Amino acid sequence: MTDPYNIDNDDRSWVEKLTHFLSGVPQSRSDLEGVLSLAAENEIIDEDAKTIMEGALSVSDMQVRDIMIPRAQMVVIKADTDLQEALPQIVHAGHSRYPVIDDNLDNVTGILLAKDLLPLIIDTATDRNNDFDLKALMRPTVVVPESKRLNVLLREFRQNRNHMAIVIDEYGGVAGLVTIEDVLEEIVGEIEDETDAAESRNIRKISDGDYFVQAQTPIEDFNDYFDATLSDAEFDTIGGLVVNAFGHVPARNDTTQFDSFEFRVVNADQRRLLSLRVTPIDESD
Repeated sequence: MTDPYNIDNDDRSWVEKLTHFLSGVPQSRSDLEGVLSLAAENEIIDEDAKTIMEGALSVSDMQVRDIMIPRAQMVVIKADTDLQEALPQIVHAGHSRYPVIDDNLDNVTGILLAKDLLPLIIDTATDRNNDFDLKALMRPTVVVPESKRLNVLLREFRQNRNHMAIVIDEYGGVAGLVTIEDVLEEIVGEIEDETDAAESRNIRKISDGDYFVQAQTPIEDFNDYFDATLSDAEFDTIGGLVVNAFGHVPARNDTTQFDSFEFRVVNADQRRLLSLRVTPIDESD
């Protein structure tokens, strides 16, 4: 027969915690996390709710620098780009917003929303290149420091109805960018939409014979996706292999071939390769 007065250590710990909770409000973050764990263990809340609450707590301790997209991975549009050049970049990247730069990455002049280009695409009577004025379509740039707290940034995003901010370092240079989705993912977990490739975010199929590939894609992932055997002895990324094949940092639309693949540069700047269009070559042809 079970002795009702014989409470083991685990039960006593649970009872003590519950008694402490009922006797007043939690006195520390540790107390609050303990209450959440107890609530989940006793099925008062489910694990998803517990995860979201814990995420909300962690956001208050994090800064923008902890989650921002680094400068090197930013996809930008140059202010002097015409419509025929801008559209392929936007389609390939699949984002809804793009920083617009003047002469370099430290000079972000505005934000372009992809949806603002739709009227120009639909209006077939318009001479697209002659009438295209990128600066007239730009939205104001929101700038935040690396040290800004995420909970403060989220509140400002909601109040001002902004979705993207440019992150600057202590010297005023661009360190990266952050979106409202980046902040929300810290609370609710990874958010995937229809533009995220399930098998690989760095590789996206464009047509039956063409693929969009981020230059930062690890060679191992590239080989797995295409069932290829490219060597990773000297370089870690597919961009490293392509730059080595050119012998210099290539420019947009430059093309090279090796190991049964054609690589066409989609986006690059003076210092680095950003994205590629990859076409497997049928050697039997």
